[in-house]
Amino acid sequence: MEEQPPRHGRVVLVPCPFQGHLNPMLQLGAILHSQGFSITVVHTKFNSPNPSCHHEFTFQPIQDCLSPDEISSGNLVAILLALNCNCKTPFQECMTWMTQQQKPDDRVTCIIYDELMYFAEAAANHLKLSSLILCTTSVATAQSRVAIRQLKEEGCIPWPDSMSQDRVPNLHSLRFKDLPVSIFGVPDNFLDLISQTYNARTSSAVIWNTIDCLEQSSLEQQQRRYRPIPIFPIGPLHKFAPVSSSSLLNEDTSCITWLDKQPCNSVLYISLGSLASIDETEVAEMAWGLANSWQRFLWVVRPGSIPGSEWTESLPEGFREIVGGRGCIVRWAPQKEVLAHPAVGGFWSHCGWNSTLESISEGVPMICTPCFGDQRVNARYASYVWGIGLQLENKLERKEIEMAIRRLMVDSEGEEMRHKAQNLKEKVEICIKEGGSSYNNLKMLLEFMSF
Repeated sequence: MEEQPPRHGRVVLVPCPFQGHLNPMLQLGAILHSQGFSITVVHTKFNSPNPSCHHEFTFQPIQDCLSPDEISSGNLVAILLALNCNCKTPFQECMTWMTQQQKPDDRVTCIIYDELMYFAEAAANHLKLSSLILCTTSVATAQSRVAIRQLKEEGCIPWPDSMSQDRVPNLHSLRFKDLPVSIFGVPDNFLDLISQTYNARTSSAVIWNTIDCLEQSSLEQQQRRYRPIPIFPIGPLHKFAPVSSSSLLNEDTSCITWLDKQPCNSVLYISLGSLASIDETEVAEMAWGLANSWQRFLWVVRPGSIPGSEWTESLPEGFREIVGGRGCIVRWAPQKEVLAHPAVGGFWSHCGWNSTLESISEGVPMICTPCFGDQRVNARYASYVWGIGLQLENKLERKEIEMAIRRLMVDSEGEEMRHKAQNLKEKVEICIKEGGSSYNNLKMLLEFMSF
């Protein structure tokens, strides 16, 4: 029997080629596919997704022309600007070819692009296709990035003193040190990227991976700013999407077997994300802080995250012998499964937005060590606004780390954070159930896209 044609046509997704952006875009694709849309993912060759993880999608690579020097520089702003410059023509040629080859019952209906891949909009306009933006960071981050540009124009950013404790005007939850600047500060190209990213221009709608119960007032402000363009906050996307993996790294599932043997709420899960690096001194301080806390832990040490070390060679001598069976170290972990495990009682995180949403969704309190960008905003909100975490604000030092771990995992302060995290989890569950805000927004988005 022949496969039935799609009910709603084909959607083209344009993800940003970094793990924290790729995950929500592919999750959105899985949601749309489950609702009758065909999905084509047009992606760069740099950090290309694994098609075998999504057999139901069509994957179409385009040239990105990134040089080895650009890739190895670690300058994310420069890479993103180069991608937007280099990919504009190849993407338009790809879309033109797709629309010429399409069948009447499988027509491209719209393009959904990551907020950082704004080159896609020109092709949508040229081909008279609707375009929608997917925002993969928090609304608070978007507002603070726009504020950076305004503050820079007014000469109000105390740079290079980026660690200022002063509150940001009109963003009273944030201090200047919480602003999501790049590791290179606030160069002109960073302001250029902000200007292009947070401009809905001719897009038909904005999809946001966030939740009313976390950011209601910020969402209302953003809706007024974008009006009449509608905003659909449908987070957390991973809770709506069918279970699958879009990890660029191989996940070590053996840690789940180890977790199965640990008591409830006894394990601290440590993962500082897919991009951050830490030096040998910081690794040693983290290791001895963990050892001296006498708490169980699951530690993700990403290969290449310690400069000059392939994996765990930089761990201090004697560390493994001291911690013995109360510690488990892996290269990469199935994070959503880990956070949902009853043995996990805390999450030491870099506070990327996906990690933050995943932790909140499972009611797990956090130790926050932001490295750069939106992580600073998320850490501030987790610790100061939502009260579900504590932030390590100073240089990593073993005694402070030991105390923070014990505060979270043993002391009454940690119990209070765990209670608040559980309350947020319950609110998230209400949002994603039938009649909840995210559920209703997703339903309205599907209706919007079906016209």
